[in-house]
Amino acid sequence: MKKVYIIHGWGGNPKEGWFPWLKKELESKNYKVFIPEMPNTEEPEIKEWVSYLKKLVKPDNETYFVGHSIGCQTIMRYLESLPEKIKVGKCIFVAGWFNLNSLSEEEIETAKPWLETPIDYKKVLSHTNKITAIFSDNDDYVPLTDSEIFKNKLKTKIIIEQGKGHFSGEDGIKKLEIVLNEFK
Repeated sequence: MKKVYIIHGWGGNPKEGWFPWLKKELESKNYKVFIPEMPNTEEPEIKEWVSYLKKLVKPDNETYFVGHSIGCQTIMRYLESLPEKIKVGKCIFVAGWFNLNSLSEEEIETAKPWLETPIDYKKVLSHTNKITAIFSDNDDYVPLTDSEIFKNKLKTKIIIEQGKGHFSGEDGIKKLEIVLNEFK
């Protein structure tokens, strides 16, 4: 059975923004959908988030991931930790990042390990070659130039949306058809 794991972002939760809508839409198409409440969401830590994902997911080629913001980083770091020969179906990254803008001093401290701990792109690609990354042209946090890193390092299909901010509930995003379309 096809399973989808939707991994929310920093400070997020499973009921935020477009996650419940996407869950309902995918379930109507016979996907089993999980939106785990990630631990310590206000001060996310790589080891804690990746370990949590490892406990939840039994990956196979019918496993799909949708990440938002730091959830994208979590998925990439999870994939690079998998044993060889395990492949997952697809990853869709929404507002994923390698660099960040507009952070407070406190936020910089939390983000620092995520920004400074390298990701092994080859290992990520060894577990899936189907990645889509979706960006907004007016995201205050994610520089649009990060789309080039996704494209060049992860052979990612890039989609740039107009005026969606950081794709969060605070930005008024309650549906995200572009993500659902990537499942067709």
